[in-house]
This record gives sequence, structure tokens and C-alpha cells, in this order.
Amino acid sequence: MPLGPGSIALIVLVALLIFGPKKLPELGRAAGNTLREFKHATKGLAEDDDDTKSKNKQHSSADK
Repeated sequence: MPLGPGSIALIVLVALLIFGPKKLPELGRAAGNTLREFKHATKGLAEDDDDTKSKNKQHSSADK
């Protein structure tokens, strides 16, 4: 379900009321850092998986 502009505005307004204007930029930075770390970790896992698959292919072709 995509969020429309009205839904996003409502979410921002509620966040502003709950956390206040001084705390909101800090929360945004923390969320951005968390997403960046998550992407970095998942990219590392995908690269590890690719390395494992290529090693398994090398071993299986050497067995033949």
C-alpha cells in the first residue's frame, strides 16, 4: 500500500508533535545511519554468499 502525500504529511505532523522540532533532526540522522549500516551489512552478506557459491562451483567442477 503506497503512502500518499496526505499520509506522509500526517506522519510528519504527529512525529513533530510527539518529539518536538529540536529532536526531529536528531531522530532523522539516527534513522539514516541505521539504514546505511543495514545496507552495508546486507551487502556484505550477499557478497559472502556469492563467494561461497563460486567456491562450491569450483570444487564441484574439479571433482568431475
